Amino acid sequence: MDPNIYALVLDTLNRATSQDTEVLKPAEKKLQEWEIEPGFYSVLLDVLSNHSIDINVRWLAVMCFKNGVDRYWRRNAPNAIADDEKHKLRQGLLTTSILNEPVAQIAMQQAVLISKIARFDCPTNWPSLVPELVGALKAPQPLVQHRSLLIFHHVVKALASKRLIGDRRTFQELTNSVYAFILNLWHENTELFLRHIQEGAATELITEHLEKALLCLRILRKLTVFGFKKAHESQDAIAFLNVVFDRAKTSLECRKLLKGRGIHPLELCEKFIIHLTKVALGVLCFHPFSYVPLIRPSLEFALYYCFTEQGMSLIYGRFTIQCLNIVKGILQCVEYKLPKGMDQIKEPLTLQAHQVKSEVLDPNTVCHMCRHLVTHYFLLSSDDLALWDAEPESFATDEAGESWKYSLRPCTEALFMELFQFRNVLAPELVRLLASLQQRQISPDDLPAILKKDAIYNAVRLAAFDLYDDVDFDEWFTNVLSQELKIKDNNYRIIRRRVCQLIGQWCGVRASQSLRPAMYEALLEPLSRADEDAAVKLAAAEALRSTIDDFNFDVDQFAPYAPHAIAALYELLVESEECDTKMHVLHVVSYVMERCGASVARGGGTGALFSYLPQLWNHAASHNMLRAAALSAVVHLLKALGECTPNIRPWILSVVNESTRLTEPAHVYLLEDALELWLAILETSHAADPATLQLAENLYPILEQSTEHLRIVVYIMQAYTLLCPEEFLSGVGGKCMALLEDMLSDMRTEGVITVLKMAEICISVSFPERNTFLGVKVIWPILIRVIHCLLEGDDLPMVLSVQLCLVSRVILLSSDLFYKAIQEASNGLVEYDSDPVKVLNRFLHVWTEKMNLVTQVERWKVVGLGLAALLTTQNATVLERFPAILLNLTEVLNDVMKTEDNGTYVDGLVAPPGSRPASPLEGRGGAARWGEAAAGDSPHELRRRRLAAAHPAHAIDLRAVTLHQLETLKNQVGAETFERLIQATDHETLQQIREYIPL
Repeated sequence: MDPNIYALVLDTLNRATSQDTEVLKPAEKKLQEWEIEPGFYSVLLDVLSNHSIDINVRWLAVMCFKNGVDRYWRRNAPNAIADDEKHKLRQGLLTTSILNEPVAQIAMQQAVLISKIARFDCPTNWPSLVPELVGALKAPQPLVQHRSLLIFHHVVKALASKRLIGDRRTFQELTNSVYAFILNLWHENTELFLRHIQEGAATELITEHLEKALLCLRILRKLTVFGFKKAHESQDAIAFLNVVFDRAKTSLECRKLLKGRGIHPLELCEKFIIHLTKVALGVLCFHPFSYVPLIRPSLEFALYYCFTEQGMSLIYGRFTIQCLNIVKGILQCVEYKLPKGMDQIKEPLTLQAHQVKSEVLDPNTVCHMCRHLVTHYFLLSSDDLALWDAEPESFATDEAGESWKYSLRPCTEALFMELFQFRNVLAPELVRLLASLQQRQISPDDLPAILKKDAIYNAVRLAAFDLYDDVDFDEWFTNVLSQELKIKDNNYRIIRRRVCQLIGQWCGVRASQSLRPAMYEALLEPLSRADEDAAVKLAAAEALRSTIDDFNFDVDQFAPYAPHAIAALYELLVESEECDTKMHVLHVVSYVMERCGASVARGGGTGALFSYLPQLWNHAASHNMLRAAALSAVVHLLKALGECTPNIRPWILSVVNESTRLTEPAHVYLLEDALELWLAILETSHAADPATLQLAENLYPILEQSTEHLRIVVYIMQAYTLLCPEEFLSGVGGKCMALLEDMLSDMRTEGVITVLKMAEICISVSFPERNTFLGVKVIWPILIRVIHCLLEGDDLPMVLSVQLCLVSRVILLSSDLFYKAIQEASNGLVEYDSDPVKVLNRFLHVWTEKMNLVTQVERWKVVGLGLAALLTTQNATVLERFPAILLNLTEVLNDVMKTEDNGTYVDGLVAPPGSRPASPLEGRGGAARWGEAAAGDSPHELRRRRLAAAHPAHAIDLRAVTLHQLETLKNQVGAETFERLIQATDHETLQQIREYIPL
C-alpha cells in the first residue's frame, strides 16, 4: 500500500463517518477494497489506539477491524491476513492505550475483537494472552483493571463456546490456572460494593466495584459450567457455589437501598443477582450431580422469595422467572428421578437428590405452591388487561417455543404443569379450588372474583390430562360452561375466552361424542357474534381448530356447522388487523377445509372468502408468511370445491406465477405452497388456456435450481401431460424431461423411480396422428440411459421393474423404435464392440434372467406383453432366446390367469365392462385405491381414469396376445423351424403353457 497510508486511511475513515451520502459511499467502497490489502489492519489498530482521534472514526476503525477478523483471520480463508501481520496485531492489542480506553462502547468492541482472535489463536498462536490479561488485572489503576476484566470476560466466553474435545480440554486447563484468582477478585469486589451500599458511599464508587464484580461473576459462570468435567471435584468451585444463594440474598437486601441512586447502579445490581441465578441454572443443567448439595438451599431460596409475602416484597420480574425456572429444572431433571426398580439406581446421588427433593417439597408445601401459582401468578394483571383493551390481537397471540425462559406467565404455567408429578396431592387440591367457584354466583361487576375464576379455569385447562378421573367435563360443560358463554357483560369476556380454551383442551381429553354438536354451537356463538371481543373470537377459532384436529372427530357431526364456521372465520379474517392474527385464522380455515371441505362446498360458504383473498394478498405485500398462509388456504378451498370459478382463476394463475418465479425474492417463502396451488389449479382445469401454458415456463428454472421440489414438480408435469400432452411436451415439458435425464445420474433411488414413472406417462398418453410418437421422442435420452443401465443389470429390483416396464411400453408402441434405441445405445460401447446384435443379446439375457424380480403384477404383465411383442419382429437374436422368453411368459400367465366357475381360464387383470381399473399414476392421491366413481370427481381425476382404462395390463388379454404371437411366428418361420423352437424349450414349461394355449 501507499507509504502515506496512515493519513490516507484516516482521511477515508473520516469521510466514511460523514452524513453526506456522496462523501460516504465512495469512502465505504474504498475501505471495502482495502480489506484484503497487507498492512491495512495494522493501520486500523494505530487509529483505534490513538485517543485523540474523533470517537466516531475510532468506532468505525474497530468495526472494520472486527469484520476483517471474521472474514480473513482464518489461515485457509481467501485473501487471509499474513502470519507476520497477525503477530504484530496480537502484540498491539494489549498495549497500554487499549487497556486505558476511555470510551466504554469502543472498549466493548475492542474486547469482542480480541475474543474473536483468541477463538482462532489462543493458546496455540497466542500463548501470552491469558498471562498478560491476568497481569493487567493486578494493575493498580481501576480503569486498566476494568478493561482487562472486560476483555478477559469476552475471551473466556469465546473459548467456552468451542465444543471439540481438544478445545474443551484446553479450556479446562485454563480454568484450573485462573479460577482461584478470579474467585478471589470476585469476592473482593463483591464485598466492597455491598459494604459501600450499606455505608451509603458515593454512587460512582459503588458502580465501579459492582461492574467489576459483575464481570468476574460472568467469567466464573463460564468457567464453572464449562471448565470442569465434574464441578464438585473442585474445592474452589464448591466454595463458589456454596455462597451463590447467600450473595443473592444480601444483594436483594442491598437492591432496596439502591433505589433513588439512579437507574444504572440499580440495573447493575439486578443483573448481578440474575447472573447468580444463571450460575445455579447452568450447573443444574450441565452438572446435575454437582448440583445435588444445592437442591435444598435453592428450593428453600425460591420458596421464600416466590411463595411468601416477606420474600415477594424484595423481588422483581426477571428474578422471579429465574427462581421458578430453578424449581422447574430440579423437578424436571432426569438424574433426580428414581427408576422403577431400586436395583436400577446406578448413581447414589440420584437417591440423595430424590430424598432431598421429597423432604423439601412435602405435600403441604406442594399444595401451597399450587394454590399460590393459581391464585397469585395466574391472575391477569392490570397490565395484561390494559394490553387486552389496547391491542386484543397481540394479547391473544400465544407465546410459543422457549418463552418460559424469559416471560413470567409461560414460566409459571410450565412450573405448574411440572408440579403435577405430585398428581395424587394436587388433583384433589385443584378440584377443591374448582368446587369453591360453584358455591356462589359471581357478579359481572366483581372483577377480582372473575380474575380468580379465570385463573382456576386456566389451571384446570393446563392439568386436563391429570384431572381425567376427577372432573366430569360433560356435566360441567352442560350445566356451567355453556351458560357462562352466554353472559355478555364486558368483564365476562375474560371467562368467555377461558371457556373457549377449556373446550379446545378438554375435547381431546374427556368429552363424549354426543356432546360434540353442543360444543360446536357453543364455539360458533362467540365466533359469529358481531360485537364479541377480538381475543374471545380468536380463542374460539383456536378451540374450533382443536376440536377438528381431534382423533375422534366425526365429519358428519360437524358437517351442518361447517358453512357457518367458514362464514364466521371469514368475518374474523376481515376484522383482524395484525398479519400474525390473519395467518392464525387462515390456518384454522385450512383445517376446516381440509377435514370437511365437501360439506363447506355444498353449503356454499366459500364465495365471500374467495373474493376477499385477492385483497388480502395485496395487503400482505411485505408479509411473506401471511401470503404463504393465504396460498395454503386457497389450496384447501380449491380441493374442497373441486373447481375454480372463472372470475378467480386469473388471479390464482398470476399469484402462482409471481410465487414460482425464482427472480422474485419472495419465492423463498412462497414456492412450496405455490407449487401445491399450481397442482390444484391444474387438477380443476377442463382445458389448457394460454395463461396456464405460459405458467409452465417457470418449471424449468425450479428443476434446474435443485431437486428439493422434484416430487411436486413431477406431479405438476404429470398433470400438464394429461391436460395438454402435445402442447406441453413439444415445448417446456420436453426441456424439463431433458433436464431430468441429465439429473438422473446424481439422484437417489426414489428420484430415479419418480422420473421413470413420469417418462412412462409421457408414452402412455395419446397424441394426434401427426405427432404419434412425440412421447417417445421426448423420453428418448432417458430410454437410451435405461438400456445402458439394464445392460449392467445391477439396479435395485424396484428400479429395474420400472425400467423394464418403460422399455416394454415402447415396444408395444413400436418395435422399430425399440431396435433403433438398441442401435443408438450400442454406439461407443467398447465392451460390445459397438455391435447392436451383441447389445441386444446381452439386453435380452438380463431381461429374461431378471424379469422375475418384477413384483408388481401389473408391471410384470406389461413386461410379459413386451416380450411377446418381440417374438414376431423376425429378429434372429430374439429367436435364440425363445426358450427363456416362453418360460417367462408361462410364469406371467401362471400369475395373471384365474379359473372361472365353469373351469375355463381368463386373464384376471383385464377389466370387465363397466369396472374401474387401477391408475398407472402411482404415489399421489391414492389413485390405485379408487372406489366407485364419484359425482364430484375433478377433471384431472377423469383424465386419469381414461388413461388407466387404456393401460395395457387392463386392456390387453395376455393369453390371446401370446397365442396370436406364437401362431404368427409359426407362419413366419414355418412349421419345422417352429417345432424346433418348441423342442428347445424344457418339458415342464411346455406342459404349463399348454394349460392356457394349444401348441
